[in-house]
Amino acid sequence: MYSRLCIDRLLHLAQQFPAVLILGARQVGKTTLARQSFSGYSYLDLEDSATHALFAEDPRFQLDARASSAGLILDEAQRLPNLFDALRGAIDADRQRMGRFVILGSAQPALVRQVSESLAGRVGILELSPLTVQEAATGDTPIQGYGQVWLAGGFADALGAAGRGGHFRDWWEAYLRTYVERDLPTMGVSADPIVMRKLLTMLAHAQGGLANLSQFASALGLSQPTVARYVNILEQSFLLRRLPPYFSNVGKRLVKAPKLYLRDTGLLHHLLNIDTLEVLDSHPVRGASWETFVLEDLLRREAVEYPHGVAHFWRTAGGAEVDLLLERGGALHALEIKTARATSPYLARGLRAIMEDTGAVSATIIDQGQGADPLATGVARRGFTEAITWLPGK
Repeated sequence: MYSRLCIDRLLHLAQQFPAVLILGARQVGKTTLARQSFSGYSYLDLEDSATHALFAEDPRFQLDARASSAGLILDEAQRLPNLFDALRGAIDADRQRMGRFVILGSAQPALVRQVSESLAGRVGILELSPLTVQEAATGDTPIQGYGQVWLAGGFADALGAAGRGGHFRDWWEAYLRTYVERDLPTMGVSADPIVMRKLLTMLAHAQGGLANLSQFASALGLSQPTVARYVNILEQSFLLRRLPPYFSNVGKRLVKAPKLYLRDTGLLHHLLNIDTLEVLDSHPVRGASWETFVLEDLLRREAVEYPHGVAHFWRTAGGAEVDLLLERGGALHALEIKTARATSPYLARGLRAIMEDTGAVSATIIDQGQGADPLATGVARRGFTEAITWLPGK
Protein backbone atom coordinates (compact mmCIF):
# COMPACT_ATOMS: atom_id res chain seq x y z
CA MET A 1 0.00 0.00 0.00
CA TYR A 2 1.33 3.39 -1.01
CA SER A 3 1.06 6.59 1.01
CA ARG A 4 -0.86 9.06 -1.15
CA LEU A 5 -0.10 12.77 -1.02
CA CYS A 6 -3.75 13.72 -1.43
CA ILE A 7 -5.03 12.14 1.81
CA ASP A 8 -4.96 15.44 3.72
CA ARG A 9 -6.78 17.18 0.87
CA LEU A 10 -9.41 14.41 0.84
CA LEU A 11 -10.00 14.66 4.59
CA HIS A 12 -10.18 18.45 4.29
CA LEU A 13 -12.96 18.13 1.69
CA ALA A 14 -14.81 15.65 3.91
CA GLN A 15 -14.90 18.29 6.65
CA GLN A 16 -16.50 20.81 4.28
CA PHE A 17 -19.03 18.78 2.30
CA PRO A 18 -21.64 16.10 3.10
CA ALA A 19 -20.23 14.01 0.23
CA VAL A 20 -16.85 13.63 -1.41
CA LEU A 21 -16.38 12.40 -4.97
CA ILE A 22 -13.08 10.71 -5.86
CA LEU A 23 -12.60 10.70 -9.62
CA GLY A 24 -9.85 8.90 -11.48
CA ALA A 25 -8.96 6.38 -14.14
CA ARG A 26 -9.87 2.77 -13.57
CA GLN A 27 -7.32 0.94 -11.37
CA VAL A 28 -5.68 4.18 -10.22
CA GLY A 29 -6.26 3.34 -6.54
CA LYS A 30 -9.54 5.07 -5.64
CA THR A 31 -10.90 2.19 -3.58
CA THR A 32 -7.63 1.73 -1.69
CA LEU A 33 -7.43 5.46 -0.94
CA ALA A 34 -11.03 5.62 0.29
CA ARG A 35 -10.76 2.56 2.52
CA GLN A 36 -7.41 3.73 3.88
CA SER A 37 -8.71 7.24 4.62
CA PHE A 38 -12.15 6.21 5.95
CA SER A 39 -11.42 2.89 7.60
CA GLY A 40 -14.58 2.97 9.73
CA TYR A 41 -16.95 3.43 6.78
CA SER A 42 -19.05 0.68 5.23
CA TYR A 43 -17.92 -0.23 1.71
CA LEU A 44 -20.46 -0.94 -1.04
CA ASP A 45 -19.44 -2.02 -4.54
CA LEU A 46 -22.23 -1.11 -6.94
CA GLU A 47 -20.73 -3.35 -9.62
CA ASP A 48 -21.54 -6.33 -7.40
CA SER A 49 -24.77 -7.78 -8.80
CA ALA A 50 -26.48 -8.30 -5.43
CA THR A 51 -25.62 -4.82 -4.14
CA HIS A 52 -26.60 -3.27 -7.45
CA ALA A 53 -29.98 -5.00 -7.39
CA LEU A 54 -30.72 -3.75 -3.86
CA PHE A 55 -29.87 -0.15 -4.67
CA ALA A 56 -31.58 -0.24 -8.06
CA GLU A 57 -34.85 -1.21 -6.37
CA ASP A 58 -34.91 1.57 -3.75
CA PRO A 59 -31.66 3.54 -3.34
CA ARG A 60 -33.03 5.96 -0.75
CA PHE A 61 -34.18 3.14 1.50
CA GLN A 62 -30.76 1.49 1.28
CA LEU A 63 -29.02 4.75 2.20
CA ASP A 64 -31.37 5.45 5.11
CA ALA A 65 -31.06 1.86 6.37
CA ARG A 66 -27.33 2.47 6.80
CA ALA A 67 -27.66 5.95 8.32
CA SER A 68 -26.34 4.78 11.68
CA SER A 69 -22.96 3.76 10.20
CA ALA A 70 -19.96 6.11 10.38
CA GLY A 71 -20.31 6.67 6.64
CA LEU A 72 -20.63 4.92 3.29
CA ILE A 73 -18.13 4.35 0.51
CA LEU A 74 -20.06 3.92 -2.75
CA ASP A 75 -17.84 2.42 -5.44
CA GLU A 76 -18.57 2.74 -9.19
CA ALA A 77 -21.50 5.03 -8.43
CA GLN A 78 -22.02 5.97 -12.09
CA ARG A 79 -23.40 2.44 -12.64
CA LEU A 80 -26.58 3.51 -10.85
CA PRO A 81 -27.86 6.92 -12.09
CA ASN A 82 -30.90 6.88 -9.76
CA LEU A 83 -28.54 6.87 -6.79
CA PHE A 84 -27.74 10.57 -7.12
CA ASP A 85 -31.27 11.81 -6.53
CA ALA A 86 -31.44 9.51 -3.49
CA LEU A 87 -28.14 10.92 -2.23
CA ARG A 88 -29.46 14.46 -2.56
CA GLY A 89 -32.50 13.57 -0.44
CA ALA A 90 -30.42 11.77 2.19
CA ILE A 91 -27.96 14.68 2.40
CA ASP A 92 -30.68 17.32 2.67
CA ALA A 93 -32.37 15.36 5.46
CA ASP A 94 -29.21 15.80 7.58
CA ARG A 95 -27.28 18.65 5.92
CA GLN A 96 -25.02 19.32 8.93
CA ARG A 97 -23.40 15.88 8.75
CA MET A 98 -20.18 16.31 6.80
CA GLY A 99 -18.22 13.60 5.01
CA ARG A 100 -21.01 11.05 5.28
CA PHE A 101 -20.72 9.71 1.71
CA VAL A 102 -17.58 8.93 -0.26
CA ILE A 103 -18.42 8.36 -3.92
CA LEU A 104 -15.95 6.68 -6.28
CA GLY A 105 -16.07 6.61 -10.04
CA SER A 106 -13.91 6.18 -13.11
CA ALA A 107 -16.24 7.35 -15.89
CA GLN A 108 -16.05 11.11 -15.53
CA PRO A 109 -18.61 12.17 -18.18
CA ALA A 110 -21.50 10.34 -16.54
CA LEU A 111 -20.45 11.14 -12.99
CA VAL A 112 -19.88 14.83 -13.51
CA ARG A 113 -23.22 15.19 -15.27
CA GLN A 114 -25.06 13.37 -12.49
CA VAL A 115 -23.23 15.31 -9.77
CA SER A 116 -23.89 18.66 -11.43
CA GLU A 117 -27.58 17.83 -11.79
CA SER A 118 -28.22 16.35 -8.33
CA LEU A 119 -25.41 17.20 -5.90
CA ALA A 120 -24.34 20.74 -6.76
CA GLY A 121 -23.05 22.45 -3.63
CA ARG A 122 -23.19 19.21 -1.66
CA VAL A 123 -20.05 17.44 -2.86
CA GLY A 124 -16.31 18.14 -2.87
CA ILE A 125 -14.37 16.66 -5.78
CA LEU A 126 -10.89 15.13 -5.71
CA GLU A 127 -9.17 13.81 -8.83
CA LEU A 128 -6.84 10.93 -8.00
CA SER A 129 -3.86 10.59 -10.35
CA PRO A 130 -1.42 7.70 -10.78
CA LEU A 131 1.52 7.49 -8.40
CA THR A 132 4.21 10.13 -8.30
CA VAL A 133 7.85 9.11 -7.87
CA GLN A 134 7.61 10.31 -4.28
CA GLU A 135 4.59 8.09 -3.61
CA ALA A 136 6.10 5.07 -5.38
CA ALA A 137 8.96 5.14 -2.88
CA THR A 138 6.54 4.53 0.03
CA GLY A 139 5.03 1.18 -0.91
CA ASP A 140 5.46 -2.24 0.66
CA THR A 141 8.14 -2.80 -1.99
CA PRO A 142 9.42 0.77 -2.47
CA ILE A 143 10.58 1.82 -5.94
CA GLN A 144 13.98 3.44 -5.61
CA GLY A 145 14.90 6.08 -8.19
CA TYR A 146 12.65 7.20 -10.98
CA GLY A 147 13.65 4.95 -13.90
CA GLN A 148 11.09 2.21 -13.29
CA VAL A 149 8.29 4.72 -12.73
CA TRP A 150 9.23 6.49 -15.96
CA LEU A 151 9.20 3.20 -17.89
CA ALA A 152 6.14 1.45 -16.42
CA GLY A 153 4.09 4.48 -15.40
CA GLY A 154 2.32 5.33 -12.18
CA PHE A 155 -0.43 2.70 -12.01
CA ALA A 156 0.44 0.52 -9.03
CA ASP A 157 -0.30 -2.82 -10.72
CA ALA A 158 1.76 -1.94 -13.80
CA LEU A 159 4.60 -0.61 -11.66
CA GLY A 160 4.62 -3.73 -9.50
CA ALA A 161 4.32 -6.23 -12.36
CA ALA A 162 8.04 -7.03 -12.42
CA GLY A 163 7.98 -7.89 -8.71
CA ARG A 164 5.23 -10.44 -9.45
CA GLY A 165 7.27 -12.05 -12.21
CA GLY A 166 5.33 -10.25 -14.95
CA HIS A 167 5.77 -7.27 -17.23
CA PHE A 168 4.11 -3.86 -17.22
CA ARG A 169 3.11 -4.26 -20.87
CA ASP A 170 1.00 -7.34 -20.08
CA TRP A 171 -0.94 -5.26 -17.56
CA TRP A 172 -1.42 -2.39 -19.98
CA GLU A 173 -2.64 -4.69 -22.75
CA ALA A 174 -5.31 -6.11 -20.46
CA TYR A 175 -6.22 -2.61 -19.32
CA LEU A 176 -6.68 -1.34 -22.88
CA ARG A 177 -8.84 -4.31 -23.83
CA THR A 178 -11.15 -3.63 -20.89
CA TYR A 179 -11.20 0.07 -21.69
CA VAL A 180 -12.16 -0.20 -25.36
CA GLU A 181 -14.42 -3.25 -25.08
CA ARG A 182 -16.29 -2.48 -21.85
CA ASP A 183 -15.68 1.04 -20.55
CA LEU A 184 -16.14 2.99 -23.78
CA PRO A 185 -19.59 1.48 -24.54
CA THR A 186 -20.77 2.45 -21.05
CA MET A 187 -19.75 6.03 -21.89
CA GLY A 188 -21.83 5.98 -25.07
CA VAL A 189 -18.88 5.46 -27.44
CA SER A 190 -19.43 2.69 -29.97
CA ALA A 191 -15.98 2.97 -31.53
CA ASP A 192 -14.42 0.01 -33.27
CA PRO A 193 -11.73 -1.24 -30.84
CA ILE A 194 -9.23 -1.41 -33.71
CA VAL A 195 -9.92 2.23 -34.65
CA MET A 196 -9.58 3.38 -31.04
CA ARG A 197 -6.32 1.49 -30.72
CA LYS A 198 -5.05 3.17 -33.89
CA LEU A 199 -6.04 6.59 -32.56
CA LEU A 200 -4.23 5.95 -29.27
CA THR A 201 -1.12 4.81 -31.17
CA MET A 202 -1.25 7.92 -33.36
CA LEU A 203 -1.51 10.09 -30.25
CA ALA A 204 1.51 8.25 -28.83
CA HIS A 205 3.58 8.99 -31.94
CA ALA A 206 2.50 12.65 -31.74
CA GLN A 207 3.07 12.83 -27.98
CA GLY A 208 3.28 16.38 -26.68
CA GLY A 209 2.53 17.89 -30.07
CA LEU A 210 -0.08 20.45 -31.04
CA ALA A 211 -3.53 18.96 -31.58
CA ASN A 212 -4.14 18.27 -35.27
CA LEU A 213 -7.45 16.44 -35.27
CA SER A 214 -8.02 16.87 -38.99
CA GLN A 215 -4.81 14.93 -39.67
CA PHE A 216 -5.91 12.13 -37.33
CA ALA A 217 -9.36 12.07 -38.94
CA SER A 218 -7.90 11.82 -42.43
CA ALA A 219 -5.58 8.97 -41.45
CA LEU A 220 -8.40 7.05 -39.76
CA GLY A 221 -11.01 7.71 -42.43
CA LEU A 222 -13.31 9.40 -39.91
CA SER A 223 -14.91 12.82 -39.69
CA GLN A 224 -13.14 15.44 -37.59
CA PRO A 225 -16.14 15.78 -35.20
CA THR A 226 -15.99 12.02 -34.56
CA VAL A 227 -12.27 12.14 -33.76
CA ALA A 228 -12.85 15.21 -31.57
CA ARG A 229 -15.50 13.26 -29.63
CA TYR A 230 -13.11 10.33 -29.15
CA VAL A 231 -10.37 12.67 -27.94
CA ASN A 232 -12.82 14.29 -25.52
CA ILE A 233 -13.71 10.88 -24.09
CA LEU A 234 -10.04 9.95 -23.70
CA GLU A 235 -9.52 13.20 -21.80
CA GLN A 236 -12.63 12.77 -19.66
CA SER A 237 -11.61 9.22 -18.72
CA PHE A 238 -8.17 10.46 -17.60
CA LEU A 239 -6.02 8.82 -20.28
CA LEU A 240 -5.26 12.03 -22.17
CA ARG A 241 -4.24 15.52 -21.08
CA ARG A 242 -5.14 18.54 -23.18
CA LEU A 243 -2.70 21.29 -22.15
CA PRO A 244 -4.00 24.70 -23.26
CA PRO A 245 -1.80 27.62 -24.34
CA TYR A 246 -1.43 30.65 -22.14
CA PHE A 247 -2.54 33.95 -23.61
CA SER A 248 -0.98 37.18 -22.43
CA ASN A 249 -1.66 40.59 -23.89
CA VAL A 250 1.83 41.14 -25.23
CA GLY A 251 1.05 41.90 -28.87
CA LYS A 252 2.62 38.70 -30.18
CA ARG A 253 1.07 36.02 -32.39
CA LEU A 254 0.57 33.01 -30.15
CA VAL A 255 -0.15 29.40 -31.00
CA LYS A 256 -3.80 28.69 -30.17
CA ALA A 257 -4.03 24.89 -30.45
CA PRO A 258 -3.62 22.82 -27.25
CA LYS A 259 -0.94 20.18 -26.80
CA LEU A 260 -2.00 16.56 -26.31
CA TYR A 261 -0.30 14.11 -23.96
CA LEU A 262 -1.13 10.54 -23.07
CA ARG A 263 -1.00 11.09 -19.33
CA ASP A 264 0.85 7.97 -18.21
CA THR A 265 4.22 7.03 -19.70
CA GLY A 266 3.52 3.34 -19.12
CA LEU A 267 0.65 3.55 -21.61
CA LEU A 268 2.79 5.61 -24.00
CA HIS A 269 5.59 3.05 -23.93
CA HIS A 270 3.25 0.09 -24.33
CA LEU A 271 1.64 1.62 -27.43
CA LEU A 272 5.10 2.27 -28.92
CA ASN A 273 6.47 -1.23 -28.08
CA ILE A 274 9.06 0.08 -25.63
CA ASP A 275 9.90 -2.74 -23.21
CA THR A 276 12.96 -1.54 -21.32
CA LEU A 277 14.84 1.60 -20.36
CA GLU A 278 17.57 0.57 -22.82
CA VAL A 279 15.06 0.58 -25.70
CA LEU A 280 13.62 3.89 -24.47
CA ASP A 281 17.08 5.46 -24.33
CA SER A 282 17.52 5.12 -28.11
CA HIS A 283 13.89 5.62 -29.16
CA PRO A 284 12.85 8.77 -31.07
CA VAL A 285 10.08 9.43 -28.52
CA ARG A 286 12.55 9.61 -25.61
CA GLY A 287 12.44 13.42 -25.38
CA ALA A 288 8.65 13.59 -25.50
CA SER A 289 8.43 10.73 -23.02
CA TRP A 290 10.74 12.48 -20.54
CA GLU A 291 8.77 15.71 -20.96
CA THR A 292 5.54 13.84 -20.22
CA PHE A 293 6.99 12.05 -17.22
CA VAL A 294 8.32 15.20 -15.56
CA LEU A 295 5.28 17.27 -16.48
CA GLU A 296 2.84 14.71 -15.08
CA ASP A 297 4.82 14.17 -11.89
CA LEU A 298 4.84 17.92 -11.28
CA LEU A 299 1.15 18.34 -12.11
CA ARG A 300 0.10 15.45 -9.87
CA ARG A 301 1.81 17.13 -6.93
CA GLU A 302 0.68 20.60 -8.00
CA ALA A 303 -2.97 19.47 -7.91
CA VAL A 304 -2.56 18.50 -4.25
CA GLU A 305 -0.64 21.57 -3.09
CA TYR A 306 -2.48 24.12 -5.24
CA PRO A 307 -5.84 22.56 -6.17
CA HIS A 308 -7.14 25.73 -7.78
CA GLY A 309 -4.11 26.32 -9.98
CA VAL A 310 -4.17 26.06 -13.77
CA ALA A 311 -1.54 24.60 -16.10
CA HIS A 312 -0.65 25.99 -19.55
CA PHE A 313 2.15 25.99 -22.08
CA TRP A 314 3.54 29.02 -23.89
CA ARG A 315 4.55 29.22 -27.53
CA THR A 316 4.69 32.14 -29.95
CA ALA A 317 4.56 31.93 -33.73
CA GLY A 318 8.16 33.17 -33.65
CA GLY A 319 9.31 30.04 -31.82
CA ALA A 320 9.66 31.21 -28.22
CA GLU A 321 8.24 28.51 -25.96
CA VAL A 322 8.17 26.99 -22.51
CA ASP A 323 6.79 23.55 -21.71
CA LEU A 324 4.74 24.44 -18.65
CA LEU A 325 3.32 27.57 -17.06
CA LEU A 326 1.77 27.08 -13.63
CA GLU A 327 -0.75 29.76 -12.75
CA ARG A 328 -1.68 30.26 -9.11
CA GLY A 329 -3.90 33.19 -8.32
CA GLY A 330 -2.36 35.31 -11.05
CA ALA A 331 1.29 34.40 -10.32
CA LEU A 332 3.03 32.40 -13.05
CA HIS A 333 5.93 29.95 -12.78
CA ALA A 334 7.63 28.80 -15.99
CA LEU A 335 9.19 25.35 -16.35
CA GLU A 336 11.24 23.98 -19.22
CA ILE A 337 11.98 20.23 -19.36
CA LYS A 338 15.19 18.91 -20.90
CA THR A 339 16.59 15.39 -21.20
CA ALA A 340 20.24 16.43 -20.82
CA ARG A 341 21.85 18.72 -18.27
CA ALA A 342 20.98 22.26 -19.39
CA THR A 343 23.20 25.19 -18.37
CA SER A 344 23.30 27.13 -21.65
CA PRO A 345 23.40 30.93 -21.23
CA TYR A 346 21.34 31.14 -24.45
CA LEU A 347 18.58 29.04 -22.85
CA ALA A 348 18.68 31.17 -19.72
CA ARG A 349 18.35 34.35 -21.80
CA GLY A 350 15.40 32.83 -23.64
CA LEU A 351 13.66 32.05 -20.37
CA ARG A 352 14.32 35.57 -19.11
CA ALA A 353 12.61 36.90 -22.24
CA ILE A 354 9.64 34.59 -21.68
CA MET A 355 9.41 35.78 -18.07
CA GLU A 356 9.20 39.35 -19.36
CA ASP A 357 6.56 38.41 -21.95
CA THR A 358 4.36 36.41 -19.59
CA GLY A 359 5.06 38.15 -16.29
CA ALA A 360 6.24 34.87 -14.75
CA VAL A 361 7.92 35.28 -11.36
CA SER A 362 10.30 32.35 -11.82
CA ALA A 363 11.67 30.04 -14.50
CA THR A 364 13.16 26.60 -13.85
CA ILE A 365 14.78 24.04 -16.12
CA ILE A 366 14.22 20.42 -15.02
CA ASP A 367 16.71 17.95 -16.49
CA GLN A 368 18.37 14.59 -15.77
CA GLY A 369 21.52 16.16 -14.33
CA GLN A 370 22.46 16.28 -10.68
CA GLY A 371 22.07 19.12 -8.20
CA ALA A 372 20.69 22.60 -8.79
CA ASP A 373 22.26 25.77 -10.20
CA PRO A 374 21.22 29.43 -10.51
CA LEU A 375 21.53 30.51 -14.17
CA ALA A 376 20.26 34.11 -14.22
CA THR A 377 18.03 36.41 -12.21
CA GLY A 378 14.90 34.37 -11.50
CA VAL A 379 16.16 31.44 -13.63
CA ALA A 380 17.56 28.17 -12.25
CA ARG A 381 18.11 24.58 -13.30
CA ARG A 382 17.30 21.59 -11.16
CA GLY A 383 17.92 17.90 -11.68
CA PHE A 384 14.77 15.81 -11.46
CA THR A 385 16.12 13.89 -8.48
CA GLU A 386 16.22 17.26 -6.70
CA ALA A 387 12.64 18.01 -7.79
CA ILE A 388 10.82 14.85 -6.66
CA THR A 389 9.37 16.69 -3.65
CA TRP A 390 9.86 20.23 -5.01
CA LEU A 391 7.43 22.66 -6.60
CA PRO A 392 8.25 26.19 -7.81
CA GLY A 393 7.60 28.89 -5.26
CA LYS A 394 7.65 26.54 -2.25
